Amino acid sequence: MTESKTGGEHGATHLCSGSSGTRSASVRRLTAAADAPYTGVPTDIYWMEMAIKEALRAGEDVPVGCVIVKDGKVLSSGHNEKENSQDPTDHAEIIAIRKASIILKSWRLENTTIYTTLEPCPMCAEAIMQTRISRLVFGAYDIQSGAVGSKFNLFIPGRPYPVPQVTGGVLQEQCQDLLVNFFRQRRK
Repeated sequence: MTESKTGGEHGATHLCSGSSGTRSASVRRLTAAADAPYTGVPTDIYWMEMAIKEALRAGEDVPVGCVIVKDGKVLSSGHNEKENSQDPTDHAEIIAIRKASIILKSWRLENTTIYTTLEPCPMCAEAIMQTRISRLVFGAYDIQSGAVGSKFNLFIPGRPYPVPQVTGGVLQEQCQDLLVNFFRQRRK
């Protein structure tokens, strides 16, 4: 994995590998030290905390939460609802995107940032790109089905759609704990 300094003294850009081993999508992680957890800028932490609160509303679903922010205000939010709705597309990101599109009366969500507690799956990553969301910030990395570099990488140059700026690992430990605790309880 290649690393280059960006930003201030605590900035590092980590390039994520897709399943083919290519390193084409840049995921920005600001850390105090190379091995330290991401602590982020205050606004990222604030919005990710809101996404975590949204994830806690998921009930019997996998606790993933999401908020979409525009001009410093929450535009929409969502949490996983697949079990409740029996709709396999009811992921937190898709729900928040649907709500934001209704509010803006447009499928184009330009100049917005989406905060989600888990690296998006292929369906959600493609929806983020299709809607022209400008920035994606996620908490936990998903080595099983993450589509922003952990398992796959849909955010590659040369696609006909704009690729959002990506920051991963914001409040990573708290976001991972939500998932670990959920699946631990399910196994009991």
